[in-house]
Amino acid sequence: MRLHNLRIVVESIEGRSVCGMRVGDFCEVTNSSELRIPEGKHFCMYALASALPLLPAKQRDLPAGDWLERDTRVACPDPDERVILRIDRIGTVDLRSSDLT
Repeated sequence: MRLHNLRIVVESIEGRSVCGMRVGDFCEVTNSSELRIPEGKHFCMYALASALPLLPAKQRDLPAGDWLERDTRVACPDPDERVILRIDRIGTVDLRSSDLT
């Protein structure tokens, strides 16, 4: 099966960044389930939690009319920060489903 690797990027911060993230910070999901954060950086777990439910669907090819194929942005749940994240597809990986659980 073919899956997309994903990058979750801080696209904008419309409030104050209590968590310390900055525009351009990111984390990646590769090889189906591996979370990667650049060395020396961090990624707020609450911001990431807002994106997590969408990631398995974004890893797959979807029909052209599917709303998840078009929509790429999610918002952190902290109303004071108003962090907007963008989910980008950054490549594909071929995996055997028998190797996964």
